[in-house]
Amino acid sequence: MDHRSPLPGICSVATAVAFFVAAGPVAAGLEKPLQAEATAAIQQALGYLAKAQNADGWWSSPDFPGLSGLAVQAFLLAPGPARDDGAAVRKGLDFIRSSAKPDGGIYNKGMANYNTSIALTTLLRADRVEDVPRIEAARKFLLGGQKSGAGKPGDDGGFGYEPEGKRSRPDLDNTVFAVEALALYRDKHRTVEKIGQPDLDWEAAIDFVSRCQNLPGSNPAEWASDDPAEKGGFTYTPEGCQDGTHSYGTMTYSGLLSLVHARVAADDPRVKAAVDWLSRRYSVDENPGLGEQGLYYYYFVMAKALTVAEIGQLDAGGRKVEWRSELARKLISLQRADGSWSNRNGRWMEQDPALATSYAVITLGSLCSD
Repeated sequence: MDHRSPLPGICSVATAVAFFVAAGPVAAGLEKPLQAEATAAIQQALGYLAKAQNADGWWSSPDFPGLSGLAVQAFLLAPGPARDDGAAVRKGLDFIRSSAKPDGGIYNKGMANYNTSIALTTLLRADRVEDVPRIEAARKFLLGGQKSGAGKPGDDGGFGYEPEGKRSRPDLDNTVFAVEALALYRDKHRTVEKIGQPDLDWEAAIDFVSRCQNLPGSNPAEWASDDPAEKGGFTYTPEGCQDGTHSYGTMTYSGLLSLVHARVAADDPRVKAAVDWLSRRYSVDENPGLGEQGLYYYYFVMAKALTVAEIGQLDAGGRKVEWRSELARKLISLQRADGSWSNRNGRWMEQDPALATSYAVITLGSLCSD
């Protein structure tokens, strides 16, 4: 989550890494009664999103097509009985297409990497033949946005809001969006590595992500801490957060998700330390370290990371946590009468019900998957 922007995001098929050995057996979706509740909540939420869509096809703001991309993904990723691939999706995709630029990026008023990452993921999820040229152009644009030979060597491998200029300084939030989109492309087009296409410098990306982790063994930064409250968790940049070297929930799940997409092994010390921190700080009531700030984004990246890592249970202080069920119940309890969600803490735009609802629907959709 950005500490400077008002904005704060989907997942590829996991590689065959046995995360369940360290963190518990893989769960097979929700139990039927809870799955039925979650599906009903999703259906109501999609009704809300359909009504909230602008006549021109966008949600929240026409300036940032990534926000509309999240809403479209909510429809596309809903479980079977709730899935709706109708007018809202068609109009949303048309708006995203209209935001494509000659340089291949998909953006309108800045934040080009951020918006292109989410838009690329959306187009890959929609899987329309007519979008192949846009997908290829957006991928090429993103590959050009990975920092290499940066002014600060610690920035190499990461992504900022922009490919260059004032907002090009890399952070873990923009990096996970870009890594996620490029990993999804990789997993849908498995010949990338064989035919010699340009690809992300995955090792550089791993190095950047590692420099955001509070783990002295792999992060040479002086701020990397062995303090049990911090060790294994992730921060926003290789320089820590604005308030120091504070580890917090959203960035730690983003770090874990990035490492898994980059095919870092389950027994790697960085992965194990991240899972350990997340187990010790487990919560569905708050974003650990930030309270209500970014709560729905926290739920969103939590579900993605643990699902892609195939973690069915977390060991929270000796208690085996069925996080899928607990998270589903929490989200259902927070849904408003009109089908939407909204955060009373407005940081990172989460007071916007279209954004918070998109996060919540994607989260519930991933929980319902087998």
